[in-house]
Amino acid sequence: MCNLYVSDLDGTLLRSDETLSQFTIDTINELTSKGMLFSYATARSLVTAKKVTKGLNTHFPLIVYNGAFIMDNVTEEILAAHYFERDISNVFAELFANDIYPIVYAYRDGTEKFSFIPEKCTAGMDKFIQSRSGDRRTNPVNTPDELTEGNPFYITCIDIPEKLEPFYKKYKDQYHAVYQRDIYTGDQWLEIMPREASKSRAIQELKEMLKCERLITFGDGKNDMDMFELSDEAYAVENADEELKVIATKIIASNNEDGVARWLKENSVK
Repeated sequence: MCNLYVSDLDGTLLRSDETLSQFTIDTINELTSKGMLFSYATARSLVTAKKVTKGLNTHFPLIVYNGAFIMDNVTEEILAAHYFERDISNVFAELFANDIYPIVYAYRDGTEKFSFIPEKCTAGMDKFIQSRSGDRRTNPVNTPDELTEGNPFYITCIDIPEKLEPFYKKYKDQYHAVYQRDIYTGDQWLEIMPREASKSRAIQELKEMLKCERLITFGDGKNDMDMFELSDEAYAVENADEELKVIATKIIASNNEDGVARWLKENSVK
């Protein structure tokens, strides 16, 4: 029986300093070299995911942007994608009318970019953009019209809860919306994706691609709940959100204690 193992990155596989321990790298590389099918599902882009997982020999397709894309880790080819429909223009209009100017991820002329209006950035947005210094996708623009150009697939709002929570409540049934505080900065985020974009849907697609019968997942946050519900076994790290722990098969050691790698070393089978 073929098992597919899928882990979240931030707060789960990655330590609190956004790095992988050498133990985790060595363990996963050894197991995948022996045939274990391992992937990760993350809110990160492929660019930043590959940066923080350097040294990990993951040659299977990866799930990025919370399930908006499945991408080949070697060729960086998009294997499955979900983009917004035209009605997203109404969301942009409402956000702008309430002085919310998000970071917008889109393909522009075949190239992935994340766009923002520097003069409209909140302190939290500035911190995020600074953390992506040198990123080839960076695209500062001047106007709201420029901000929404291209084929958008992911919207990130970083602002105070009083401004963002009403929009989460409004959009959460129409789109895939994630409302939570960033685990590194504590800033409030509202992320909006196409309804079809989710970790669970992407994992199901990946499971079918790889012809696996069983799914074992690892996570720490509320945005991992849908993939936990899909899983045959689901393990929450000790530092996970309490709501996620409730639906987990079991609680394992924390992200800073190599919880995922230690579980895999002791329990994984092909």
